[in-house]
Amino acid sequence: MSVDLATVKRVAHLARIAVPEADLPKLQGEINAILGFVEQLNEVDVSGVEPLTSIMPMAMKQREDVVTDGEIAERIVANAPASEDNYFMVPKVIE
Repeated sequence: MSVDLATVKRVAHLARIAVPEADLPKLQGEINAILGFVEQLNEVDVSGVEPLTSIMPMAMKQREDVVTDGEIAERIVANAPASEDNYFMVPKVIE
């Protein structure tokens, strides 16, 4: 896959990047090199390879999935101009 100059101009426009007309051929070559590298990656056989999140073996930290209020509601509303029963009170905006 390769891109032409019109596509390079369109991508630059969509990315809001001002590219001088003289630099478009160089940018076209760089984009085509990137696309060529991506095509090379598609040729690699990765069947049987498990997805990795890191090259270092790591155990995920897990905690119990429990819904709580954090038990800090009083601290959260401490600086509120008005609160009642640990809820923020706001002025009525719709009559």
